[in-house]
Formats: sequence, structure tokens, C-alpha cells
Amino acid sequence: MTPVLSAASAPPDTGSVAALLDAAAAAAPDRPAVSDATGAWTYAELDAAATSAAHRLRAAGVEVGDRVLLRLGNTREFVALLYGALRAGAAVVPVNPAMRGYHLSQVVADAAPRLVVAPADDQTAARCAGTARLATADEVLAPTATTELPAVSDDDLALLIYTSGSTSAPKGVVCPHRAVRFAASAIAARLGYRADDTILTAPPLSFDYGLYQVLLAALAHAELRLADAADPVALMATLRASRATVVPVVPSLADMLTRLVRRGATPAHVRLLTNTGAALTAPTTAGLRAAFPNAAVVPMYGITECKRVTICEPDGDLAKPGSVGPALPGTRVLVLDEHGAELPAGQVGEIVAEGPHVMAGYWNAPELTAARFRTGPTGRRRLHTGDHGSLDAEGHLYFAGRRDDQFKRHGTRMSAIEIEAAAADVPGVTAAALLPPDGDRDMVLVVTGATAAEVVLAGVADRLEQAKVPPVCLVRDTLPLTPNGKFDKKALLADWEDASAHR
Repeated sequence: MTPVLSAASAPPDTGSVAALLDAAAAAAPDRPAVSDATGAWTYAELDAAATSAAHRLRAAGVEVGDRVLLRLGNTREFVALLYGALRAGAAVVPVNPAMRGYHLSQVVADAAPRLVVAPADDQTAARCAGTARLATADEVLAPTATTELPAVSDDDLALLIYTSGSTSAPKGVVCPHRAVRFAASAIAARLGYRADDTILTAPPLSFDYGLYQVLLAALAHAELRLADAADPVALMATLRASRATVVPVVPSLADMLTRLVRRGATPAHVRLLTNTGAALTAPTTAGLRAAFPNAAVVPMYGITECKRVTICEPDGDLAKPGSVGPALPGTRVLVLDEHGAELPAGQVGEIVAEGPHVMAGYWNAPELTAARFRTGPTGRRRLHTGDHGSLDAEGHLYFAGRRDDQFKRHGTRMSAIEIEAAAADVPGVTAAALLPPDGDRDMVLVVTGATAAEVVLAGVADRLEQAKVPPVCLVRDTLPLTPNGKFDKKALLADWEDASAHR
């Protein structure tokens, strides 16, 4: 069947992504733009800081197409340097300060940045910068003489976002200005952020989910309130003090907020909770709705290679349980079989995104680019995600699992996400992660909560077929997380191997 083509949106303006800040500063100069733990800037002040950064970068020899690596965390300075580098014609490489030197060295070697911006005491950045010049945010933001800023074309590189995915080394997703602007505009059209919104952003700005909140805030002339998910008590205090209205979450952050919010007054000011990164389980979603009674929940599905694939209507999952919504305006989502043929409604296959939001490929990786980014029969660019799902007759997508989540066991095809959801539904379980089988190792379930392992496995057996019941369950106080707030399955595997070695 042919998926429903979403309604087209007005095409975004051409040129630099930084034009989003130009428009916001011109239309709402005195409105709050961005705030963090150290202070706040209006749109006029953010505009001035970004302009200073652009001129200093140009004076330092940064040219169109050069890469500027930002390793700053969730700070106002990151936002100013993002826009400043884009105005200077450079491409921004956002990197999480938690990235270890092993991977940072790989990113620096691959991206070959002209400049690395990091705190003065960041010894890892200093050690891994290679031939790139190292600077602090204060140095780049310091006022300087004006220079001529270049024209930026739609096809110039705006962002180089590194993602690990299923590869051993990080790979850089090439994000041109045209695709970034289209994705931001299409997401804005679906989410409907408002000028009176305060967007509490705890996901790291190095993660595209956090990064795009910067652009969505500018499109709406809203305030971006930056926070750190690693400090849950401070985050909850910030949520209340800022009277945040929009809160983007990943599942681990959603569970944490649900627990913490019970310790004080109900945050009635929150109107919208968005989710991506991993699917929310039914218990987590129910917990969010109980903790934030005035907020609508918006499930989404995305992948860095095209930013966002689908967005559900607010609380649309109540009418369509499990749905992550239809395609973005002006794009399509398809489900294909192993031969590339479109599957009918209800059948699970590979999720493929088609439209102007599809990025340009992977940096320095032509073979991987050719495998994932292809031109479809319509002549439009397609991203073959490798993830699996199904569409209903109205074009709503139902996510079945990431490529690494799908596996066969005892002749039965199954999904880690299904087993994790069943485990999370067992009373007493607060979080669940599954290690799929690999070689001689069978699948291993790891949970948190006040429940014995045998009780968890019995609960899974009550909910799923016997072939889907893991033979082993580990109960832990916490589950390790990646810097982006997802369950760190490499760390879980190391934990399992350590536990097995000591049996």
C-alpha cells in the first residue's frame, strides 16, 4: 500500500540556519531567549553574542566549510557559539563533555576541526585536539573588530553530528542548512511551540533532540531554559522555578521526573511532554500523565540521519496505543520488505523516510552513505533506517524496534522493546533493559525495582509467549545510561560478563 502523504508545509526560507535567530531578534528583541544556571539573555543579547563570535571566528581564519567543535554542555555560550559559527560559514560539531578521550580522538581525527571550544580545565579536549586550535567560550565570545561575514548556501554544511549507532567508531551525519531548516520548520508545525513557552531542555545539546530545541525556540520566539539531567534535584527545582511549559524527555528522564515530582506541588504549568530517543513504556507514560495532569504527551520517532520521522498528535497515543504518529508535513514514511517492496498496513518491515529532511550522508564514509541514503522511484531522497515498524491505514507508524533490537530465538522473531515493555509492566519493576542473544549467550534481562528476579520472569511469562521469556534476570539498583540518557547496553553487557565470571 502507499502510505498517506502528509500535508505539505510552506517551504522554509533559504540560506543559513542562523537566519532563525536573525528573525527572532528582529521580531522579539526583548523577549527571553536562553537561560541557564548562571543567567539569561534576551534575543537581542543572544544575537549580539552570536555576532561577536562570528566576527572573532572569521578574524581567526575560520572559513566557509571549516568545522568548529563545541564541547561545552548545556550553556548559553553553546547557543551563542552555535549561531556564531553558522554565521561565519562554519559547520558545528557538537560533542558531549562526557565523551571519553577514546571516542573524542576518533571524532577529531574524522572531522578535522579548525577550532575546538572547551572549558579551560578540560584536559581531555586539550589532549585530543590534535592540530586544531583550542579556545574557551569566553575567548571566542569576546568583542572584536567586525569582519565581512560570508554568504551561506542551502547546501553548505551546517552541522556534523556524531552518533555511534551500531558501529564501533562514531560516524558523522552530514546536515546541510537546507535539510536542518526544513526539519526544524516541519517539527515546529507539528508541535506548535508558542511565544509564551519556556522549554526546559535537559537532554544534552550534543544530542540532536536537545540541539533542535534551540532552533524550535527561535522559530516560536520562546525561551530556552537549559538544565542538566545529571543533577535531578536541581533539575526538578529548575522545572518549578522556571514554570516550564514544554519538557522534552527520554524514558530515563521521564521516570526520574515522575518520581521527583511527587515531592512537591503539582507542576500544573507544564502543558507538553515530548519523547524520543527510545519508546516510552505504557507504565512510564501513565506515570507522566499522573504526575503532570495538565500536560499532553507527544510520542515521536526520529533518527539523526533525518532528525525526525514521525510525530504523534498530543495525546494521540490514547486513541492509537503504541503509535508514534504520522510523517512530518511535506515528507513520507514507508515500510518496506527485504526486497524493497511497500508492505500493506499492519505488516512489520524496515522504516524508510523520504523527503527534504533526509540529510546528506555520512562524513568520509561513501560506502555506508550509499547503503543507507538512496534515491527512491519518485526521485526523492530516502533514508533506509534499518529500524522496524508498521503503518496503519491512516499512515500512523508503530515502532517495533531498532535494528539491534530485532532477533530470532527458538525460531520466533521478537523485539527487545516488546520484552522490556512486558517486564516494565510487572508490579515493582521501575525500569527494564534486555540484552539480545549473541553467539553462545542467551538473552539477559536487567531490571531495577523492589522485585525478585524470579517474580519478574514469572510476570514476563504471564504476558508473553514462552519463547520470549529470558532465561536470566538481573536486579540492579540502577541501570547505566549513555550521555544521551539511553540505557547503556555495552555497560550492561560488561556487568553481565563480570557477574558470570564470578559465579
